[in-house]
Amino acid sequence: MATDPIPRFPDGFLWGVSTSAHQIEGAAELRGPSVWDVFTAEPGRVKDGSTAAVACDHYHRYREDVALLADLGVDAYRFSVSWPRVDSPGGLDFYDRLVDALCAAGIRPVPTLFHWDLPAGLDWLERDTAARFAQYAARVADRLGDRVGTWITLNEPAEHTLLGHALGTHAPGRTLLFDALPVAHHQLLAHGLAVRALRAAGAGDIGIANSHGPAWAASGDPADRRAADFYDVLLNRLFADPLLTGRYPDGIGELMPGDVEADLEIVAEPLDWYGVNYYAPARVGAPRGVDTEWGGVPLPAELPFSVRRIEDRPLTDFGWPVVPEGLTELLTGFRDRYGDRLPPVMITENGCSYEGLDDQDRVTYLDGHVRALHRALRAGVDVRGYFVWSLLDNFEWAEGYARRFGLVHVDFATLERTPKASYGWFRDMLREQRGQRGHRLR
Repeated sequence: MATDPIPRFPDGFLWGVSTSAHQIEGAAELRGPSVWDVFTAEPGRVKDGSTAAVACDHYHRYREDVALLADLGVDAYRFSVSWPRVDSPGGLDFYDRLVDALCAAGIRPVPTLFHWDLPAGLDWLERDTAARFAQYAARVADRLGDRVGTWITLNEPAEHTLLGHALGTHAPGRTLLFDALPVAHHQLLAHGLAVRALRAAGAGDIGIANSHGPAWAASGDPADRRAADFYDVLLNRLFADPLLTGRYPDGIGELMPGDVEADLEIVAEPLDWYGVNYYAPARVGAPRGVDTEWGGVPLPAELPFSVRRIEDRPLTDFGWPVVPEGLTELLTGFRDRYGDRLPPVMITENGCSYEGLDDQDRVTYLDGHVRALHRALRAGVDVRGYFVWSLLDNFEWAEGYARRFGLVHVDFATLERTPKASYGWFRDMLREQRGQRGHRLR
């Protein structure tokens, strides 16, 4: 573990942590059902058979969690708003209370409007869902916009498309493979419509949180290089290109529904900043003709690529390789690819799954990635913030409660919160940064 101080970040750099509504709120009886409630009710969908009906009970314990945030010393808290809760009587009242508590603690609220918990009965295969999302965004902005200055439209549309609609390992559990592409298009359209709705409501400082990672060819063989390029298009460029250039990668636009050219004008509404969720690169080669898996996700043989193990790297408890320099490579690569079309960047998620309260592996992981982020800054990438995933151990989707990403341990039997060693490390690092800067951003 590194012991040297973290290099100084610029004045005004935003430090925060992230969570999502379905993973921590609980109080499922006080909101309508989402696609995740339907999904987890089916036996075998979640590895430990659990649901998020209670989760961390953040709905009732948010004051305790805001106190943890205040003690941690973060500038900002990225949470998500549950669309099914907003659609329920009194649902927005909870977010009123949460935002008030954050503001009273001097913590910037950064809400994400969609983090995978689509209301049951809606479908991203249907174009109308994009229009419905924009209406919902306007409702939330009308209620919270007097205190919220920074907004995120969608979280990880790539994963929601691929895991939920192409491979079936996440809600709603479809296995459409490449017939899931309309889901990606409709989410991107929803983003653009929501940006317009937010701006019409007087909101500014709007971004999106997309997951990205370098795609490394398994070898110099042309077949492996082609497979890695395809993976890069599917996981990175399919979502970044339309947002930042107003175009899909070659060959993709004709596969999308509707008047694609007109839709892309909406998708490419200017962003104030671009959010990146980074966890690891992928080593990609030509298909091997057999089913494989990566990070616990089954990959069918008919995919035009296979994901290989990255050798000589430590693995998290989730089986993900720890590659901090991949973050530097990703950010400098985006800068080179998109040039002045890339707005300022915020790292909206970065974290790892490890067991235990004395989680020195997580400390090492975060230390390495913060330093890698600083190297990207020194290389000229305009990065404005960094959010750790996650504040709390939570309901980790199809893994249930078997994976722990939190800086704070949650005993899911008693719901007791216990800060881990990584919580103390992050708190001390923030104090060092502010001591170097001489002031705290609010």
